[in-house]
Amino acid sequence: MADTAPLRVGLLGYGVAGRVFHAPLIAATPGLRLDAVVTTNPERRDQVRQDHPDARVVDDADQLWQAPDALDLIVVATPNKRHVPNALAAVRAGLPVVVDKPLAPSAAEGRALVDEADRRGVPLTVFQNRRWDGDFLTARRLIEQGELGQVARFESRFERWRPTIKAGWRESGTPEEAGGALYDLGAHLVDQAVQLFGPVRTVYAEVDRRRPGAQVDDDAFVALTHAGGVRSHLWMSAVAAQLGPRLRILGDRAAYTTYGLDVQEDALRDGGRPDAPGWGEVTPDRYGQLGVDGELRPVRTEPGRYQDFYAQLAAALRDGGPLPVDPRDAVATVELIELAHRAAARGEVLPVPPR
Repeated sequence: MADTAPLRVGLLGYGVAGRVFHAPLIAATPGLRLDAVVTTNPERRDQVRQDHPDARVVDDADQLWQAPDALDLIVVATPNKRHVPNALAAVRAGLPVVVDKPLAPSAAEGRALVDEADRRGVPLTVFQNRRWDGDFLTARRLIEQGELGQVARFESRFERWRPTIKAGWRESGTPEEAGGALYDLGAHLVDQAVQLFGPVRTVYAEVDRRRPGAQVDDDAFVALTHAGGVRSHLWMSAVAAQLGPRLRILGDRAAYTTYGLDVQEDALRDGGRPDAPGWGEVTPDRYGQLGVDGELRPVRTEPGRYQDFYAQLAAALRDGGPLPVDPRDAVATVELIELAHRAAARGEVLPVPPR
């Protein structure tokens, strides 16, 4: 294949992850082409044909493994319990693979997948897209520039008001589904905290089922104590009738507080494309506040850049540069989620085992 030819991408799954996130981002990335989409759902098959008429619609992923030379990259956007089996099949077919978060229902399964990819020399990465949220990019910049001084506490929330349980695997109590708020939202919040403040020494958690009939946690709090001394307090909830700050970072010089989720998800749901002018930008009324009470100033929020994930991935596959996310980071996140579940069950602060 000539270096100038686009990399052909096979997408497994066309639910929310595949349709809203991956397919538009792939289609908007120079050097990538959405070539095949695997889904058996009749409505979703029709939606693929409408959204991406040049892509093949495939009934079964096995058809892709039987002709691996027809593709250059696989993206796994299936329900969580199929992440590892599908990614393993791609790796064994010699195809580079992106796995949506969380990487696996258990750290052991995630570790085995990473080891297999390493053994075969197949690139493997994980779609931790919230590393490219505008508020996160802004917070990272302020911390690196010393605007907050020495950070003592990092508060981060993904809260929603969904008092009625929806049908679907995310609300299933079966362990292999890896459903519930801690796996779904915590996979982002834990990853962001570790990215900002490094390895974790201890974990404390409160994990609850608040809605009648809930099979999985819908309200959780996790406290991480980082090796460097920062404490991360993370909230994730489906039953928050009033939302707290998205981020509040307290330092010995100043604090930074911002409200509201990154705008990219809603833009993608509405059919927006990241190659459009003004992508990922928020209006000034949404800017976070930096300083101390009585002396606050708005700070422009960095534009969100989900498209950077696939741009960096395309460059890595073509030129051998770094992958956008080290899959070992994703394994470590699942380890912390598992430890948080154990800490909540015991009502204890638990140490992170040495690696």
